[in-house]
Amino acid sequence: MHGSLDPLGGAPGKKPGATPGADPGRSSRLPLTLRLALRELRGGLRGFTVLLACIAIGVATIAGVASLSRSLSDGLAREGRRILGGDVTFGLIHREANPAEKAFLGARGRVSAVGFTRAMASAGDKGAALVELKAVGPDYPSVGALATEPPLPARDIFAARDGVHGAAADSALLARLDLKLGDRLTVGGAEIELRTVLVSEPDKIAGGIGFGPRLMVSLDALRQSGLVQPGSLNRFVYRLMLPEGSDAAVERVMAEARSTLPDAGWEIRSRLNADPRFARSIERFTQFLTLVGLTALLVGGVGVANAVRAFVERKRASIATLKSLGAPGSRVVGIYLTQVMLIAGLGIAAGLVIGAVLPFGLDAAFGSLLPLPLDPTLAPGELAVAALYGVLTALAFAIGPLGRAHDVAVSGLFRDTVDPDRRWPRPRYLGILALALAGLVGLALATAFDRGVALIFIAAAGLAFGLLRLVALGLMALARRLPRPARAAPRLALANLHRPGALTPSIVLSLGLGITLLVTLSLIDANITRTLTRSLPTRAPSLFFLDIPSRASAAFDQFLGQAAPRGKIERVPMMRGRITALNGVPASQIKAAEDVAWVLDGDRGITYAEELPDGSRITAGRWWTPEEAKSPLVSFDDQLARSLGLKVGDQVTVNVLGRNLTVGIANLRHVEWRNLGINFVMVFSPGTFRGAPHSDLATLTLPEGPDPALEARILRDAARQFPSVSSVRVKDALDAVNDLVGKLVFAIRGASAVAVATSLFVLAGALAAGHRARLYDAVVLKTLGATRARLLSAYTLEYGALGLATAVFGLVAGTLAGWVIITRVMKLDFALDLSGAVVAAILAVVVAVALGLAGTWRILSQKPAQYLRNL
Repeated sequence: MHGSLDPLGGAPGKKPGATPGADPGRSSRLPLTLRLALRELRGGLRGFTVLLACIAIGVATIAGVASLSRSLSDGLAREGRRILGGDVTFGLIHREANPAEKAFLGARGRVSAVGFTRAMASAGDKGAALVELKAVGPDYPSVGALATEPPLPARDIFAARDGVHGAAADSALLARLDLKLGDRLTVGGAEIELRTVLVSEPDKIAGGIGFGPRLMVSLDALRQSGLVQPGSLNRFVYRLMLPEGSDAAVERVMAEARSTLPDAGWEIRSRLNADPRFARSIERFTQFLTLVGLTALLVGGVGVANAVRAFVERKRASIATLKSLGAPGSRVVGIYLTQVMLIAGLGIAAGLVIGAVLPFGLDAAFGSLLPLPLDPTLAPGELAVAALYGVLTALAFAIGPLGRAHDVAVSGLFRDTVDPDRRWPRPRYLGILALALAGLVGLALATAFDRGVALIFIAAAGLAFGLLRLVALGLMALARRLPRPARAAPRLALANLHRPGALTPSIVLSLGLGITLLVTLSLIDANITRTLTRSLPTRAPSLFFLDIPSRASAAFDQFLGQAAPRGKIERVPMMRGRITALNGVPASQIKAAEDVAWVLDGDRGITYAEELPDGSRITAGRWWTPEEAKSPLVSFDDQLARSLGLKVGDQVTVNVLGRNLTVGIANLRHVEWRNLGINFVMVFSPGTFRGAPHSDLATLTLPEGPDPALEARILRDAARQFPSVSSVRVKDALDAVNDLVGKLVFAIRGASAVAVATSLFVLAGALAAGHRARLYDAVVLKTLGATRARLLSAYTLEYGALGLATAVFGLVAGTLAGWVIITRVMKLDFALDLSGAVVAAILAVVVAVALGLAGTWRILSQKPAQYLRNL
């Protein structure tokens, strides 16, 4: 028939897919479904802005986080030698290396030594401050460069002049004690001259987090200070530069050290894994941010579904035409699914580009300021994972709305505007949906650093989607059963909540996820802040005192008694030791859970006691009697013991002062760590370390709570009378931790803002998806005499009701999520503080109403005449 259309979409007399000016042979080589999908795309991307934005944001977040993590990991690997200061390092607690150990290291390469301790730096009448003392040799640094202001060579900084050693100090120390270059400090028994300001040190990361400003001196100055005593809390690190720097040589030296000197008790690290704890922290934080990105992607999936639903709505005439010309339903679904996935591919590509360039942008903008070694690089594997996340999300949320068109009759497609058919898609499309969701779950688990956390996230996401769907259905059912108001605006608003094609499910889902996330973060932030700034200081000691020589402990108690007559003094012996084996199995071979691996990684504070420490209670076994206390026994923290598979009667081997001691577990005890009192993972019987050199740890709790003036006076007097004792104000320690947590919370807020922004995109998309139905309503109602003000008030009531109901759900769900994270994950006390959460929820509701009305205003501005012609 002249002028008729080919059922496959071609024009009369032409091959399907041929276009004017195109190569027919080349076009025909493309699959028919793809050819028709590409033809549809000639109309542009109108209506797919939200789909593109949602997919791009989610993929960019995941790709950017993964690329940045890979760049940091590569930077750690590349800069391993600089971070450690050598190829292999050997760390010792309490003591310097003995002649046999020095000979072993010296026979294998060039050795440099660095000492670390905490000490009090006294500036006379200007006061005293806790410093992180770092003592270096004349060849420091072996790798990298030491930056100071003014720039000085190391020999000029640290050399002794007229018996006074030089030092480089953190600018914070000069500011705290009102000092300038050339002034002198007393550290222990040594006089120190400040010669330059410390700007950066190449091995700072390996030193860990400190509670005071850095003061760098020479090893000779440290020895002269008298701070190096048997049992004092000093750490010496010996850095070995190998003549043969191959990985095999590094592994060989480490194996020789363990076999030749098994009782040395040193902590061995290599440039191949310069800082395993820092690397694990990067992996954990990467997983968290990846899950935030996945949250944004899943929230964006709702926007994908809305956009596809609106797309199908716009294509009803085309779908009806194709089906009336004989195209099977599977062909129709295939054409439009291909088109949607091609558009999603554009969003994925944009997200990948943003994520790939993020490390390069950070390095270019802040490379000189970053304290971390960043090695910007393209990460094809990580980018492929991010792309797969985007593909699976787009497929999972698009297949449902598209699948509905398969079995709807042609007449039903034309009639669906006023009588929508809500049948389920065919099983094949439900199967595709299930496979896509399974792929998302499997991908999240396969790429997770902690699969337990990933499983919790997956379960929480599924629960949130399910509950929000129930909330939406409940609202619609309630609106359907409520009596009809007499006034027109409330009646119209109530009808809009449950009518066919209502926006209720989309708005509740997108807004509900955003409010829940905001409330959860607000409660976590409030509880962490309360714990660090209000709760702990009221119960915790005011001052800690470290490295009290055991011979001076009585005199120090007398000093504290005179300085604070009503204060509570607690003092216990303290040493440091490393767990080297559990039940004969070397600690290096034990695969402990991530939340307890720290017990086996590095040295731990240990003590001995005749009586059960305050803040502890026995949960298994019993405390030792005076007679049993003469034998080597240990009391272990019960939660850590369970995680490590330990029970009463098991054996623990600990290296203390270069000796391996194997003791039996006499009991398990529950420890209340949050009061910041004196307590330890391991408490030994007095007979275990009888006669061993040690120092004491003491705390002072002021009866009237924190007293800054009295605390400052005690710190100053203690530094003068007991120069080897390190004093720590609990408030200063908490401030340092609070600062670190504050930066972490800031990063979390920034990352989570991505998910919240995506929620707003989805909300805008949901409103745009309902544009056609709202336009139809507005035209009819305005024709019947409804004013713009009346329609606007009806829509305000509708969006306000949806926002209020969703805010209530978000407050409840966010509070529950915050409680679980605070009490179960962070192990902190939970206090319900909804001030910030309520503000966040109200702002979200205001934004929802504003977006809804902004989208509606254009509809209300339309003249009815041009639309009535087409009704």
